[in-house]
Amino acid sequence: MKPHPILISPGKKCRLSEIPTSQTTEGFDKKSAKTQIKKNAVVMADLARRLYASRQRAVLLVLQGMDTSGKDGTIRAIMRGMNPQSCQVVSFKAPSQVELDHDYLWRVHAATPRKGNIGIFNRSHYEDVLIVRVHEMVPKSVWSQRYEQINTWEQTLAENGTIIVKCFLHISNEEQRIRLQDRIDNPDENWKFNPRDLEERKLWPQYQEAYEDAITKCNTKHAPWHIIPSDVEWNRNLIVSQLLREKLEGLDPQWPASTEDFRGMVVE
Repeated sequence: MKPHPILISPGKKCRLSEIPTSQTTEGFDKKSAKTQIKKNAVVMADLARRLYASRQRAVLLVLQGMDTSGKDGTIRAIMRGMNPQSCQVVSFKAPSQVELDHDYLWRVHAATPRKGNIGIFNRSHYEDVLIVRVHEMVPKSVWSQRYEQINTWEQTLAENGTIIVKCFLHISNEEQRIRLQDRIDNPDENWKFNPRDLEERKLWPQYQEAYEDAITKCNTKHAPWHIIPSDVEWNRNLIVSQLLREKLEGLDPQWPASTEDFRGMVVE
C-alpha cells in the first residue's frame, strides 16, 4: 500500500478527535520506511534540479502541528540530498517592529519560494489564526476575517505557479506528554525544552479547536490540507516524503532546451 495522508473534502468539518494519530502504513515498518524515504530522496533530488533549471514553477511545503509533532524531524528526514541552493526552510518567530508595521501576510509573502525553488515553512501564516487566536492577541473580529484572506492569498500563489502542500502533523495529547518528558529527562534533548511548553500544553483543547477551524475553513482545491498521523515518527516521515515526491513528479519539470547551437564549439 502506498503511504498516504488523510484528506477531508472541502467544505466538510474537520474533527481531529475522530482522526487517528497512530495508524501506520500497511506493508511498512521502521526499516522499510527508512529505505523508501531514501529512494524518494534520490528521485526528489533529481526532480528538484530540473525544477531549478526550468524556473517555471515553485513548491511550498507548509508544516504545522502542536509542539513536539515533529516539524524539524520531518524536514531532516525527507530533505536529505536536496541542493541547498534551491531549497530553503523558513521559521516564523515573533514579528519585528518593521513586520508589525505591515499586514500579517507581508513577511510571509516575502518568504515564499521563487520559481524553480522548494520552500518549507516550519510553522507559517496559520499562526495568525492559531496562537494569535488562542492567546487573544487580537480581537475575534480581526482573526476571524483571516481565513478568507489566507484562502485568497494562497489562490494568488497557486495561480502564479506555486504548488502548495499543507501538512498538519497530527499527534495525540499522550504522545506530546511522552515527548516533552523525554526532552526533560534526556540531557541531549534539554536544549529543545522550554518551560513555556508546559503552559502551552494546558491550552491543548483551545489549540485543537483553532486547528479544526483553520483546516476546515482553509481546505481548498488549490491548497488542500493533508493530515499526517504523527505519533509514529517513521510513518510520519514516510507519508510526507511520499506526498512531496508525488507532487514533484506531477509537475514533471524538464531540462530547459538550449537557445543556441553549441555543436562544434571547442574549449581551449
